[in-house]
Amino acid sequence: MISRMSTLFVRTLREDPADAEVPSHRLLVRAGYIRRAAPGIYTWLPLGLRVLRKIENIIREEMDAIGAQEVSFPALLPREPYEASNRWTEYGPNLFRLQDRKGADYLLGPTHEEMFTLLVKGLYSSYKDLPLSIYQIQTKYRDEARPRAGLLRGREFTMKDSYSFDVDDAGLDASYRAHREAYVRIFDRLGFEYVIVKATSGAMGGSRSEEFLAKAEVGEDTYVRCTRCDYAANVEAVEVRAPEPVPYDDAPAAHAEATPGTPTIATLVDHLNERFPRDDRPWTAADTLKNVLVVLVHPDGKREPLAIGVPGDREVDLKRLGGQLEPIDVEPMDDDELAKHPALVKGYIGPEVLGEEGKSGIRYVVDPRVVEGTRWVTGANVEGSHVIDLVVGRDFTPDGTIEAANVVDGDACPRCGHDQGGTLEAARGIEMGHIFQLGRKYADALGLQVLDENGKLVTVTMGSYGIGPSRAVAAIAENTLDDIGLCWPRNVAPYDLHVVATGKDEAVFEAAARLAANLDARGVEVLLDDRPKVSPGVKFKDAELIGVPTIVTVGRGLADGVVEVKDRRTGERTEVPVDGAVEHLVGLVASAGATGAGHR
Repeated sequence: MISRMSTLFVRTLREDPADAEVPSHRLLVRAGYIRRAAPGIYTWLPLGLRVLRKIENIIREEMDAIGAQEVSFPALLPREPYEASNRWTEYGPNLFRLQDRKGADYLLGPTHEEMFTLLVKGLYSSYKDLPLSIYQIQTKYRDEARPRAGLLRGREFTMKDSYSFDVDDAGLDASYRAHREAYVRIFDRLGFEYVIVKATSGAMGGSRSEEFLAKAEVGEDTYVRCTRCDYAANVEAVEVRAPEPVPYDDAPAAHAEATPGTPTIATLVDHLNERFPRDDRPWTAADTLKNVLVVLVHPDGKREPLAIGVPGDREVDLKRLGGQLEPIDVEPMDDDELAKHPALVKGYIGPEVLGEEGKSGIRYVVDPRVVEGTRWVTGANVEGSHVIDLVVGRDFTPDGTIEAANVVDGDACPRCGHDQGGTLEAARGIEMGHIFQLGRKYADALGLQVLDENGKLVTVTMGSYGIGPSRAVAAIAENTLDDIGLCWPRNVAPYDLHVVATGKDEAVFEAAARLAANLDARGVEVLLDDRPKVSPGVKFKDAELIGVPTIVTVGRGLADGVVEVKDRRTGERTEVPVDGAVEHLVGLVASAGATGAGHR
């Protein structure tokens, strides 16, 4: 059926919405795809819903192709399964909780591992029933503290979540590979550039984990790629190559020195080079040990201080730290919290008062580069004083290590290393898909077992595989838009063609309607701008803003027997005879339908 702009439920806007932070958010609202209902919550209008449904259909086709079967769970879920997995507590304030009239606890589902597990437990009991893969495309809810960027980080969103169930780890490996290959096909069809990177499992648990990231400067995820090998990872999953321990038998004794007015690394390095110059080279920030204090907020509300030691040329990346500690949240320690620990002297904190055995009793973990035998300049826990030549393993022993320091361009690749010339370079992306080998975490918690071929009960092993269709709408828009509007890949565009009738001549409108009807009869999806009292300029601006990949103008050229065909992406214009326009356009749509940007 032809959609007509004269009756389509859409209003384009000339001004940007006040709350729009990223281009996709701005243009999706201005072009009439979505409307804000509340912070992080959006109403889908007809144009937006068409794009969303096309993305969902691509996902369905590829999931069905690997033998996965679709189910649908309720969004309103009982508390008990989430208590059994401990996620009623672990999700903390991110969970929407409510009670019914009888006082029973419920939640709005943020994800459905527990429900999938219980469904299979209730129906299957033998190894002969497995392997099994089931999925759903459904609305999820998370009480984001800071919803932002339109559809990219919302409180209500659509997700495709699928789960595989296998008797053993070999089966899980096969299911994981099948889903991974399906994801590659899905993202190739969606028509934007993406990367596949190693990721952390976080609160989901499990072992192997990979993310599919859409390349985008506005993305919240930072990933790194090696300049030499094929290593790629979310920064949260980068593992630093720890140096070998250093002999310290001949290391000088640690000594405290007055360093007045040096509460920062920069001021300390300047003071060291002026008052305590080295014979071999100048002091640098990398010679200092910076001790950063944070507060861990556990899901049950417990607050725990933590000290992190990193080389002074690094910063603690709170997002990276949080990725190691999920479901615990991480906050910087403020002055009020610091005042609760009188053993700590702000700006001059050193390892000697840290650690579970130190005066402060604060657990102390360090960057993997802080290995035994390395010598450091660090705080002496006295105002205006630092310790020089403090040696790890001789003068202090941390409670452990953690990957918390920021990753920077030029860092050694964890796989091939500096010795082979491999260095890391960073870029940003939007998380579009995440696949996990969950293992037996949820099956153990909920008692999912089957009888194996020997009649013995074994615990089922699971995989989890997610894609965000609603987020994909924004990510595709972000990856393909330009200065004048949206610019959809044909596979997900709301329509194949946008036919624009211009001028006041009734013959033009009749010809445009006839062209649209003939195209519709050939299976081409057409948006017809048949608004009679709207100027050509406004119609063209709306067509460019809405972003259908091909714009067909029926106007003054009709007198010469031609219509104009414009490629929205390249701006290329072609005059096509009216008599051959249908065949030309049908061929154009067919030939362009299978293209995509793909994996880079």
